[in-house]
Amino acid sequence: MATGFSINEYPNVDQVYKDLRKLISLPIRSIRKNEMENIIQNYFETKCSKSKAMITKASEYIPGGVQHNLSFNFPFPLVFTKAAGAYLYDLDGNKYIDFLQAGGPTVLGSNPTSVRKKVIELLDSTGPVTGLFHEYEYKLAEKIVELVPSVEMFRMLGSGTEACMASIRVARLATKKKNIVKMGGAYHGWSDQLAYGLRIPGTRHFEANGVPRSIFKYTQEFYPNDLNSLESVLKRNRFFGGTAAVLIEPVGPESGTRPLDKDFNKGVRELCNKYGALLIFDEVVTAFRIGLSGAQGYFGVEPDLTVFGKVVAGGYPSAGGLGGKKEYMKYVSAGLQTGTKKALIGGTMAANPLSSLAGYFTLCEMEKTNACEKSGRAGDRLTKGLQKLIKKYNLPFVAFNQGSICHLETVGTMLLDIDIKKFWTIKKTIAEAHKRKHAMEEMGAAYMSEGLVTLAGSRLYTSAADTDAVIDDALKRFDRVFQKVEGV
Repeated sequence: MATGFSINEYPNVDQVYKDLRKLISLPIRSIRKNEMENIIQNYFETKCSKSKAMITKASEYIPGGVQHNLSFNFPFPLVFTKAAGAYLYDLDGNKYIDFLQAGGPTVLGSNPTSVRKKVIELLDSTGPVTGLFHEYEYKLAEKIVELVPSVEMFRMLGSGTEACMASIRVARLATKKKNIVKMGGAYHGWSDQLAYGLRIPGTRHFEANGVPRSIFKYTQEFYPNDLNSLESVLKRNRFFGGTAAVLIEPVGPESGTRPLDKDFNKGVRELCNKYGALLIFDEVVTAFRIGLSGAQGYFGVEPDLTVFGKVVAGGYPSAGGLGGKKEYMKYVSAGLQTGTKKALIGGTMAANPLSSLAGYFTLCEMEKTNACEKSGRAGDRLTKGLQKLIKKYNLPFVAFNQGSICHLETVGTMLLDIDIKKFWTIKKTIAEAHKRKHAMEEMGAAYMSEGLVTLAGSRLYTSAADTDAVIDDALKRFDRVFQKVEGV
């Protein structure tokens, strides 16, 4: 293993796709109906009654009862009151192993003491925000430039969504071209132009409710892991305004749910060079989780621009940023300087003292403790254990990981394919995806009832707080869930 990275062994991508294709060809196998009824009644209704009461009240004031998609769990969201290392605690006093880790940013584990102490010191002096420059803006930027080879300058923003928006504006200014090509199925935030080809490749605008179709005039998608698909789009764009940038997640769409061949990024880099497009890596999840030099350090490919989020603020708010070469970053310079046409960018809370300090000390602590490697070892142990359980119960499920990003596919919701040429099949495929999504939600509820918090029942982030004992305990809990699956 290359030193400093969470990936010990890259997954066999061909085998993963073979297993996933088999999974989606078979009937859905979820929790047995009587077991699901027991879980809802004996766990959620009985042991989570305070959470249910609060969510019911919250629904009067908050649409859906919660403010974030990650919080929405079947049969109702739970209310969490404490986070510490590898564990979460809910309002009713139930304890959980935390494989959500806030959606990925807390590689050290939740609420690490070393960072929290520094945050409290800052709150006692500067406070969370002043609207003016603070020393940790500089310290964080300097640290990121030091760690990530392709980044010569860094500007912090409020979120990954904002950073993706900024990246495509910069690309258009730098290249004087129009089109943005993204990998189908990938999520690059919820801005209008990038709400295209979400979750399942080929969906185009179908999931972008509230966005006029005309917005996507200069946005295209290509099929994951298919360089020919990308080149065909790049060739076409030469006659329609050119391609300003290709925007990808370097491990594959949705944090590697559709994993990429190990050399795929090199192929994309070559095509970007050939067609004069900037290569943008969306490293919101992978930067500082795969390694301190990002996924780009692991794959040995330098993008022109890098989108940051999540870990960049260590789990604190306003986690977003854009980094890259000076010749491109000049387009996001702040202030009133004239001479260079600048991208329109704002954000009152961006680079606030609290988030900048938290990000800086998180990266320092990760560097000091080899957190990426530790979290990756936990991911390997968890994945191998899940694979053994899948074999033990003769289930069609698929478990694989890219270091501390772990996937447990029980229905393969996002692995369905849409063929735009057979437009009459699209509605049926989307309906099948929603059916599988509900089965995935039921699996997520079953995990939760065993004290396992996951991301939507199909993705798990491990952290440096996940000791061998924590992982072994988690596997016993997964074992109990798998015993309740139809056909076992």
